[in-house]
Amino acid sequence: MKLKDTVHRGLGLKLGILGIFLVILWYTSGLAEVDLGYLVGNTDQMMIVFGRLLSPDWTYLDRIVPALIETMQMAITGTVIGVLLALPVSFLSTTAFTKNPYISWPFRGLLNIIRTIPDLLLAALFVAVFGIGTFTGMLTIAIFTFGMLTKLFYETIETIDQKPLESLMSVGGNKAQIARFGIMPQIMPNVISYTLYALEINVRASTVLGYVGAGGIGLTLQHAMSLLRYDRVSIIIIVILAAVLVIDGFSTWVRRRYL
Repeated sequence: MKLKDTVHRGLGLKLGILGIFLVILWYTSGLAEVDLGYLVGNTDQMMIVFGRLLSPDWTYLDRIVPALIETMQMAITGTVIGVLLALPVSFLSTTAFTKNPYISWPFRGLLNIIRTIPDLLLAALFVAVFGIGTFTGMLTIAIFTFGMLTKLFYETIETIDQKPLESLMSVGGNKAQIARFGIMPQIMPNVISYTLYALEINVRASTVLGYVGAGGIGLTLQHAMSLLRYDRVSIIIIVILAAVLVIDGFSTWVRRRYL
């Protein structure tokens, strides 16, 4: 009897949770003005779309590869430029290095402004200025990476051991020597890890940027979507997934081997 009571109580609890979920779904759908009946009524159309997605057009692969190469070039170049800009600015953004908040805080304020602008909006602005193409995408990724990594870098610098810096200053070391021999050895593992993390994000982001004309495989994906060629959309998604898996695998290998 005790076992039956336990089973009944467990079943009742699950049904109660399901009921609460359905009530919340119905209530939030009304707030969002979502017509659940219309959604259910379009099941046939959804199955048609999914059917096309499950039938990729492999003959379209030769046209995707050049766009994928552009995307990878855009992501890698933008990441490298962003890192090269982020490193020196991160030193100027921390009082652990400058010892002067009147120097560090203006840089932090500038970084806050840069991080406030969404990457899609940034890409749209650059498209208006520089036109459609991979240069626009690369520039967007570089600025996005710069804003993100500078914050991560200077927060890392704020937590380092100050004793090596004090030793260098006691023997007359200048700012460049302190940065090179006192700070860089301590933050280098984090710099590598954060750079790989940014590269993973940028490979994905570069796909989305194509929707606003920033070039790469995202532009090809937008074209296929506008023509309702879901068989081509499917093969593009497969290629993007393969590229992301390669980047993830490479990042994991580097972290395990060198960090």
